Formats: sequence, structure tokens, C-alpha cells
Amino acid sequence: MKSVEIKGIIPPIITPMNEDETVNVAELRSQVNRQIEGGVHALFCFGTNGEGYILSAAEKELVLRNVIEECNGRVPVYAGTGCISTKETIEQSKMAMSLGADVLSIITPSFAAASQNELYEHYKAVAEAVDMPIVLYNIPARTGNALAPATVARLAQIDNIVGAKDSSGNFTNILGYIDAGKKKENGSFAMLSGNDQLIIWNLLAGGTGGIAGCANVYPHVMASIYDLFMAGKIEEAKAANASIQSFRDCFKYGNPNTIVKTAVALLGYNVGKCRAPFNQVPEDGIAALKKVLAENAAKGMN
Repeated sequence: MKSVEIKGIIPPIITPMNEDETVNVAELRSQVNRQIEGGVHALFCFGTNGEGYILSAAEKELVLRNVIEECNGRVPVYAGTGCISTKETIEQSKMAMSLGADVLSIITPSFAAASQNELYEHYKAVAEAVDMPIVLYNIPARTGNALAPATVARLAQIDNIVGAKDSSGNFTNILGYIDAGKKKENGSFAMLSGNDQLIIWNLLAGGTGGIAGCANVYPHVMASIYDLFMAGKIEEAKAANASIQSFRDCFKYGNPNTIVKTAVALLGYNVGKCRAPFNQVPEDGIAALKKVLAENAAKGMN
């Protein structure tokens, strides 16, 4: 199994699309370079911001292959391979392994309610099917299924389950996962915040970073949270984390990943819209975004 340190600021890289909703591979490669030049510590394909929920298996393979090729080993590449069924999750995970991804991020199954033991058996089966590091991914508001800290503690005992990402927005849950990870007998267990506002607090509590959608808009600012923290500049790291609040306030105008992708387009990048129907931002939302982007640009945020 690859040895990859699960740490830092990891953008769930957006999937640029042409007007006909096909993947814009050239712009995808451009965004890979933009993110790496901004100082991010890894890249994550098929997160919510990457629209993994709406891409076909063939499109996922296309995106992942191009990200890995363009990245060329400069930073680790994570692949979001979680699906509703265990069978398809294993298929997607094996695809990612064959292309050379470094880490798998596996979201909980969605739509149908799952017991904690069903979730445990799901992840256990996937872990046994691939020789890769796996990061659990909890986002109950989107999937309807929440991973309990006790289940994370059980899963942490599996050698290649090496961390978790929590996007519940519940800091108590993050603390529960950190405590659960301490029970891992062989090796360490990393904790990533999926809520951008909580990254610095996750780090202060013993976590290792965050998968940050806002890094698609502000890669340098977001990467600096981790870098400043590691340099012992805690107050500066807190200030960097707080600086994205005005942008996050714009999330009230639409789906957060739609707002993020729209913002990147407003910055001048040819990323297109999110795939329909999740692609609308009202006029007052566009105006608010333009105002915030201009204000933050004047502050030197990028």
C-alpha cells in the first residue's frame, strides 16, 4: 500500500465543463496547475465541488486520468469513489487504483437508510478489495447516512482506513472522530474538516487539515491556513481562515458548489456552469459575488 500522509489543504477540484456539459479537459489541466501553484497540499477529484454526484463512470475515469497526468506526482491525488452500492464502490475504487490515485475518499452510501453495522460492512468490504489508503467521508445532510464516532473507531482498526473527512458542520462530531482515531492500533488516523470554517479549529484539536471547497476560489489563502499553523503562527492562521467568511456568506444564494464554480468563472477562468439542474444563481447572488470578489481582490486574496 502507498504511504501517503493525509494532511494540509486539499481542494475538491471543480470539473470544468463546456457549454454542452462535456468535460473541458484543457481547463481541468489548467486548474490543476493553478491549484498547485497556489500552494495546496493535494488534489481531490469527485468531491461535491467536483460534481462527482452527477458524472458518469467514464467521465470520472477521464477526469482522474487527466488530473493524475497533469499533477505528475507534484502533490498526492485523492479520488472520491463512493457510490450507493458496495459493488460499484469497489469497481470505482479499483479504477482509481489502476490509474495511480494515491488515496481514496469514500462517501457513505446515500438515499436508502443504512444501519451502523451496514456502513461498517460496506467500508470493510471496500478496504479488503483495494490495497490503498482510504479516508472515510461523512456528509449526512447530502447522503442521509451519518457515520457515528463509534463506527469510525471500529473502522480505524482496518489497516488501510487511515482517516476521515467530516462535513457535518458539527465540531463535536469532529472531536468524536479525533478521539476514535486515537484508538487505531496500527499507524495513525488523520482527521480532515470538510467545513472550511472549521479547518483551523480542527487543526488546533489535533486534526490534520481540510478538504476545502473555497480553495477553488482562493487556493493561496486556504493553503496558508495550514502553512501558518505548522509554522506556529496561530493567530495569522485564524485570520486567514476567517477571511473567507464574506465569500461563504454568498452560499445563501444557491447550492454551495454552484456558488463556488460561478465564482471561479467570474474570476475569468473558463470552467463553465455546474451540470443542470444544479446551475442557477439569481441576479442578486451574482451581484453579491462580484462585490465580494472585488473586495477580497483589493485585500490581495487569491
